Amino acid sequence: MPGPGFTLLKVDLVAVGTRPPPWVVQGIEQYSLRMKRDCRFQILEIKTSDRKKKKSIAVHQEEEASLLDSHLNPGARVIAMDSRGKIWSTEQLAGKVEVWSQQTNHFQFVIGGPDGLSDVIVNRADEIWSLSNLTFPHFLVRVLLAEQIYRALMLNANHPYHK
Repeated sequence: MPGPGFTLLKVDLVAVGTRPPPWVVQGIEQYSLRMKRDCRFQILEIKTSDRKKKKSIAVHQEEEASLLDSHLNPGARVIAMDSRGKIWSTEQLAGKVEVWSQQTNHFQFVIGGPDGLSDVIVNRADEIWSLSNLTFPHFLVRVLLAEQIYRALMLNANHPYHK
C-alpha cells in the first residue's frame, strides 16, 4: 500500500475511435489491473469524424481536434502520439514519468484518428512521442501504450518486470 502523501497517478488515453475489438479491450484491462495500485488508468474515447462525408483530411482532423481538446485537462501533462514526435526508449519514458510526476499526477496521452492528429493538438501538447518509425493501427497503439506505461512504472519501482 502506498504511504502517506502518495498521490495516485491518473493516466488517460484520450483516443479517437470507439468500439475497439475485444482483444484490445482485454489487453488494456490486463495492464489496467496490473497498474491499479500505482495508477488510475482509463481511456476516453472520441467519436471518429464521419469519413463517409466527403471532407478534406484537415476538416476531419479539426472536427476530431475539437472533441479531443474538450477532454484535455489544463493541469495534465499532455503527450501527443504522433509520427512527428521523438522516439523514446522504455528507460527514457520511465525517466520522463519520474520527472513529470514531480509536476503533476495527471498524464494524458492523445491518439488521433485515421488521419492522425491535427496541428492544433500537436502544438498544444507538452510532449510529442512517436512509438516507432512503423505505422500501427490506432487500436493497437492503445495496448502498446498501456504496456509501456506499466513497464515504466515497474522500472521506476525497481520491479523485475522490466528485465
